[in-house]
Amino acid sequence: MKHYIIDGNNLIGKLRELNKIHLKDKKRSREQLAFIIERNIKLKKAKVSLHFDGFADLPINILNIKIIYSDNISADEKIKLQIGKSDNPRNIILVSSDHNLMQFGKVCGCSVMKSEDFSSRFLKENVKQEEEGRINSIDDVEEFKKLFGVK
Repeated sequence: MKHYIIDGNNLIGKLRELNKIHLKDKKRSREQLAFIIERNIKLKKAKVSLHFDGFADLPINILNIKIIYSDNISADEKIKLQIGKSDNPRNIILVSSDHNLMQFGKVCGCSVMKSEDFSSRFLKENVKQEEEGRINSIDDVEEFKKLFGVK
């Protein structure tokens, strides 16, 4: 089974809408990324580990993705440890645009995919659809306010 190991903050940085959210609310951007990945990767029947820098605060309730916080070390170091402990790194697809991390993955025998390639292949359309959905829901709310005389 393929195992995607994803550098979460790096991927958020490649998605314009999530990056804007991340500047104001890290937890919300991380949740949205996890939900978008879950919807897209589950079709591929793959295992997913999503890495973030820092400590876990409130858990992100997601079923098919293992979310890993780096705690006292960097997410890059935590990813390297996970790859190093793997029984079969050839099944790993490392998603990051960090050159040091990508080089490490290649040396260990992992497949490497840049975050921007991963996002354009799996996520861009979904992020766009969610954004349009939010815009449409705002229009609906305004329409309901007019109908019920609420300002």
